[in-house]
Amino acid sequence: MRNLIALVLVVWLVVGAAAAWQRGYFGDDREVSCKSFGDTALTIVAGPLNYMGVNPKISCKDVDVPEPSQ
Repeated sequence: MRNLIALVLVVWLVVGAAAAWQRGYFGDDREVSCKSFGDTALTIVAGPLNYMGVNPKISCKDVDVPEPSQ
């Protein structure tokens, strides 16, 4: 039973990774940010639901990073 659950989980995540790849989330020209990472992670976790119309998105609050003093 554990093997079946593990197999289903792996297939679920592989399908999610395929959906993220099809949406171009793994491209080199993609900006690295909280939003891009969150969108990619949610797409992978959503797995096959992506092909049923789910398009998970995340919104991140930008944090102002202080500039170093001179």
